[in-house]
Amino acid sequence: MNYEIKLKNGIGNILFGMPVEDVVKLIGEPDEVENFENALEAPTTLLHYGDSLRLFFEDESPTLQCIDISDESATLFGHKIFDMDEREIVRLMVDNGFYEQDADEEAWGERRISFGEGNVDFFFDNGDLSAIVYGK
Repeated sequence: MNYEIKLKNGIGNILFGMPVEDVVKLIGEPDEVENFENALEAPTTLLHYGDSLRLFFEDESPTLQCIDISDESATLFGHKIFDMDEREIVRLMVDNGFYEQDADEEAWGERRISFGEGNVDFFFDNGDLSAIVYGK
């Protein structure tokens, strides 16, 4: 699969808003499926593809809302993002028009850099990019 990250749009030819069935037709059956029912939030279906791609579908008729990727082949704005350090990623985001950023240390020990305009979080473990989580 093409892991070209398209902020606020999707990944490769998978687009936010697509139903589960359409995504499965494009990239195949997931390795694992989790369903979460929460009275306070919309029902969520999580599809796991290996250890490096997780797709979150929400609502009664589930559509893709969020992507969590840690695949080292992923690209963002034409760059292999997992080969870049924090400073390079911040520069890449700013160069592509995403200026507002926030950084925090998560309780589990990772550092998170968020760009609200892109609805994206970059997670770093000991200085190395470990995951990118983004939505529409």
